[in-house]
Order: sequence, then C-alpha cells, then structure tokens
Amino acid sequence: MEGERLSLEDQVAQLAGQVEALTRRVEQLSLKLERTPAKSGTAATNERPVWEEGDASEELLSWIGKSSLLQRLSTLCFLLVIALILRTLTDSGLIDLQIGSLLGMGYAALLMILGWRRYEKRNPLAPIFTICGAVLMFLVVVETHTHFESLPSGPAYILLMLTGFGMATLSYLYRVPAPIAIGNLGMCLAGAAIDYPQPFFPYLGGLLLTANLLGYFAARAHKYSWLRWIMLFVTIFMIATWGVKLGPAFLGKEKIPPVLAPSFFLPLLALFALSYPLTAFLRIKRVTTGRPARFDLLVPTINALWAFPLAQYVTFAMGENTVFIGIIGIIAGLVHLLPALWLAKHKQPGALGANAFVFAGSVLLSLALPVALGSFLASLPILSALGFGLVFLAGSWQNGNVRLTSYLLQIFAASALAFAMLTSPSDAQSYGAALAAAFLAVLSLLHYQRCRSLSPPAASAFFTKFDNGDLSAAFLLLVSLLSAFFTLRIAAYQFLVLSVPAGNLNNAFQSAQSVIINVSAAILMLFALARHKKELRNIAVMVTIIGAIKVFLYDLIGGMHGLPLVISVFSFGITTSLESFGLTRWHNYNEATGERE
Repeated sequence: MEGERLSLEDQVAQLAGQVEALTRRVEQLSLKLERTPAKSGTAATNERPVWEEGDASEELLSWIGKSSLLQRLSTLCFLLVIALILRTLTDSGLIDLQIGSLLGMGYAALLMILGWRRYEKRNPLAPIFTICGAVLMFLVVVETHTHFESLPSGPAYILLMLTGFGMATLSYLYRVPAPIAIGNLGMCLAGAAIDYPQPFFPYLGGLLLTANLLGYFAARAHKYSWLRWIMLFVTIFMIATWGVKLGPAFLGKEKIPPVLAPSFFLPLLALFALSYPLTAFLRIKRVTTGRPARFDLLVPTINALWAFPLAQYVTFAMGENTVFIGIIGIIAGLVHLLPALWLAKHKQPGALGANAFVFAGSVLLSLALPVALGSFLASLPILSALGFGLVFLAGSWQNGNVRLTSYLLQIFAASALAFAMLTSPSDAQSYGAALAAAFLAVLSLLHYQRCRSLSPPAASAFFTKFDNGDLSAAFLLLVSLLSAFFTLRIAAYQFLVLSVPAGNLNNAFQSAQSVIINVSAAILMLFALARHKKELRNIAVMVTIIGAIKVFLYDLIGGMHGLPLVISVFSFGITTSLESFGLTRWHNYNEATGERE
C-alpha cells in the first residue's frame, strides 16, 4: 500500500512540474508577441509560406474544398448510378416495364423528399437531391409515356404539374431560387415534348397556363424574367401550332381529330390573353424604386399581337362572324386603359409603367377596329383621334412614353392611309376616303400644335437621351401634310373625271399631283417666313425636293406631255421663285437681328 501511495504522489509531482513548464512557455510566448508589431486580422489570415505564394492550384483546391464541389459531384454520381441500375434492370427484362416505371418515378419522388428534409437542416447537398429528383421525374414521365406508352396522357400531365407545384412550394418555403426555376422550366419543356407534334392540346394548354402562373411567382420572389421569356415563347409556339392545325381542318371541312379539341381553343386562349397583362400589372404596381422588368413592360403588347390575330383566324376558319371578335378586341383594348389609369393615380409623378398598357391597348384597337367596323379606312380617324387624346393624358400624367405612343399612333394612321390609297385604284377612292384623309390631316395638325405648345416631361428617358429638342413632333406635321395631299388628290381626281376626256385623264391627274406638292411647299415657306419658324422652313425645303423628284424624274421622263407637263414644270418654277425670295428675306432678317441659323 505504501508503494502505491508513493507512486501516486510521484505522479502528482510530475504533473505539477509539467504544468509549471507549460506556464513558463506561455509567458515567454506572450512576451514575444508583445514585442512583435501587430498585424491586421486580414493580413494574418492571408499569410502563407513562401512556397505557396502565387500557387493557383492551391487557390483552386481551397475553393473546391470550401464549396463542397467534390462532395456534391460524388453525391450526384451515386444518385445517378442508382437510377441507371433501375433503367438497366428494366431494359434487360429483369423488372417488368410497368414496375420499372413506377420504381423510377418513386425513386425520383424519394429524392425530392430527401432534398426537402435536407433543406430543413440547411444541408449543402439539398439542391443536388431536389434538382436530380425533379429532372429524373420529368425524364421518366416523358419516356414512359412517349416511348413505352405505359402511362396515359392525363396522369402524365398531372405528374408533371405536381412536380412543378412541389418544387415551387419548396422554393417558397425555404426562399431558394433553384427548385422553382428547374421545376417550372422542366414542367414547361416536358409538357411540350409529350406527344409532340400531336399532343392533346387542352391538357397541354392547362399545363402551360400553370407554368406561366408559377413563373410569375418565381419572378416575384427571385426576379427570374429569363424564365418567363422562355415560357412565353414556348406557350406562343404551342398554342399557335394548335390554332394553325385547327384552321385548315375547318376550312377544308375535314373531320377534326379529338386531340385538337376545338371547343377548348378560344376559352384557353382567352385565359392566356387575360393572365399576361394581369400578371404584368401586378408586378409593375409592386415596383417602388427603379424601373419595372422589361418582360412586364413588353408582354401586354406581345400578348395583343399574338392572341387577337390567332383568335380572328380560328373564328374565321370556323365560319363564324369575326365582327364579334372585333368587338371583344375593342373592349379589351379600352380595358387596357384601366391599369394605366390606376398607375397614373398611384404612381405619381410620371405614371411609372402606364405606357405598357396604353401602347398594348392602342395596338389591340388598331387590330380590332377594322374587324369590328368591316372597313380599314373607317378605323383610321378613330385611331387618329385616340392618338390626339393621348397627348393630353401624357401631359396630365407627365409621362413621356405615352406622349411618344401618341406620336406613333398618329404616324401609323397616316401611313396606313397612304398605303391604302397607293395600293388601290384611283377610281375606287370615294368621297368617304377623302373625308377620312381630311379628318386625319386636321387632327395631326392640331396634335402638332399641341405638342409645340407643351414641352415633353423633363423626366422622360426618350426625350432626355434621344430627342432633347422634341424633333420627333415634326413627323406629326409631315403626316398632316401627307393626309392633306391625299385629300386633295382624291378631290382633284373626282374633278378631272367630270371635266377632262378619259384619254387625257391620267396625264392631267399626274400633273395635278405635282401641282399639289409644289403649291404646298410654297405655302409652307410663306408660313415659315411669316412666323420665322426654322422647322416649317426645313419641311418646306424637303417638300420642294419631293416636288423636284416628281417633276423631273416622273413627269418629264415618265412620258407626260402637252399642257399638263407645262403646268407641272411651271408650278415648280413658281415655287422655287417664291422660296428663293423667302430664303433671301430670311437671311436678311437674321443679319439685321443678329440671329444665327
């Protein structure tokens, strides 16, 4: 007992000696650190041995270790190995095809559930499990239905939608972007691939509508506009394919295949046409700072350009009256002004995003009015009046984009009028066409005067960056002159029909058009001189150049002869004389007042 006690005492003494030695060592190190200059934590952390400095391989290996890249790759490989084993057993016949498909879908669902559990624990491998499971589910469903034909269309679409919903819910609960992006994109593309090019379109339409709505929530949470663009293009392509297949079948009086399901086409198209501007409005109204997403600003117009012509085509192919579709289009175009009014009321100043709906509504009215009225020319004065009205809204809202839309609408109306006049025979142009052209000329001129009396909003991006002097408003005066030209052209033709022999009608009509152009240039120059407006002067010179081209290239070389040719050349001479006098007075006035050009 005494030996054991002495041994224990020796051990305690030995431990005490070791503790004392360690204490002295710590004190020595502390003194040494106090004598050494302090370094920043960052510099100390970044210190490396000399042989490691500048070694890119060490940096790469360090990053791989911190990002768990190798761990994720190995996990992905093991997950894929199990999937490939199941596929090999099924292909070899050891497992029944139906059972193998069920095992594959069950395995994909298990991976998504395991990923869900790992997201709860914030495990870095969670995205590998969920994304791998979703991709496998999409592939198994498409292959089982398309190649093996052991899964009907209805359950296949339902499984795709459930997968998309599950991934979207996962992203919403854990605020992670990857699952909803992969789930939504996979659901959209897998749905388009099933039975292509002969899918059961009602199922596909429902799936695409669901994918677009989920895409809205994805963009709302994670700003995935690129995802919405992809789904938009896939939707347009697939629904347009449906309509293009329906059209010839109806026009050819063929038996409609069940997969086309014509009774579902217009209702589903209406749902798409309603959902796109509605989701765009909900996104724009949430923007408090900055600029709304480009997708939300453009999709109402894209929707109008796609949905209405497709609905009109299928309705026409069905043999139904398209006037009803035109009326619906007019109502829809006017309804587009409601979100614009709401934004103007709640997004002051500037009515941020309002022009997205104003422009889309204008496009829709441009498409629908000719269909509803049954006359292209009859719709142009209404569009011109709408453009004139928009300039007042632009001033009230202080929105430069709406002002620019008013310009474009007025220019479109006048250009469409010119196209209609130039592509139709002169003897087919009635007094109604002349009245429409005169109406456009007056409204365009009033529009121009309004814009010259009211400057564009100072905060407008277009007028600040690209058109600081509002030179684009000069196009309103040009289209006013163009419309006035066609008014006088029709009036001259109707007068010549009554007063000139039929053999000389074309010769006289060509001369009359030259006279109209030349006299217009002279009148413009006199107005410019009277008001000393450089813009009017420049436009007068441009019209004179047009008159010169008409007289010397078309009248002289084009075979005009006799008195009409004399009148044409004489009118151009008078015009140039008046303009020469006017330009001389202009320069003398500038020299007297000291003004510069």
